[in-house]
Amino acid sequence: MTDAQIVRHESSNGISTITLDSQHNRNALSRQLLAELHLALDDAEQQDARAVIIRHEGPAFCAGADLKERSSGPPDSGPMVSALERLMDTPRPTIAAVNGAVRAGGLGLMAACDLVVVDESVTFALTEVRIGVAAAIISVPILRRVPAGKIAAAMLTGEVFSATDAREMGLITHVTNDVSTTIDDLINGILAGAPRAVAATKAMLHRVPTLDRDIGFREMRSLSEEFFSGPDAAEGMAAFIEKRLPSWNPAAK
Repeated sequence: MTDAQIVRHESSNGISTITLDSQHNRNALSRQLLAELHLALDDAEQQDARAVIIRHEGPAFCAGADLKERSSGPPDSGPMVSALERLMDTPRPTIAAVNGAVRAGGLGLMAACDLVVVDESVTFALTEVRIGVAAAIISVPILRRVPAGKIAAAMLTGEVFSATDAREMGLITHVTNDVSTTIDDLINGILAGAPRAVAATKAMLHRVPTLDRDIGFREMRSLSEEFFSGPDAAEGMAAFIEKRLPSWNPAAK
């Protein structure tokens, strides 16, 4: 007998929605959940989604590692590392839609997304030290978003912190009382942009902060001139002059 599916993927109007639905263990990062998450990401890539939403069913977005699995057998963090890398590296924007508690490794899954929309009631905790381990793998996406000093207390103590705290430190991008509406607004904005320009902007957001100033200007000048002389800019500027929507905007059809 095979295990019931715990990660679902749906595609509509160019948007892939991946739903974590392993409520019996608060969407813990089990081997099955990670394997099905990779399959869902495969589907999103094959369908050339323009954005990917990671959402959840139940009261928790993700409780972190599946401790029952981790307590037996040798650890294998490869699937988790690969999932975080895929969310960070895919050219399409990724959005975490968070309506429930986030703990430990769940913060890494969330932080690997470009945009993080959180209900104002959600709480967070990096509880690894309290079970004798460190938030090692997830520190990579987290510390690319958050200055170490702003999250040091949370990592060292495992203390619970609020959505407001998370936004102030830079861990999340949006706090709202209506996650669905906020996500819809963000998706409409993404679809209003040319897909190649959106992908280049995502890459730029990751790369430019790592560059020496002179190298940054050189690379970004080349990118700017490439785009301004390309077909998307021609279409976008023509649409602006003609007071119409550009061809890539679904509302133009």
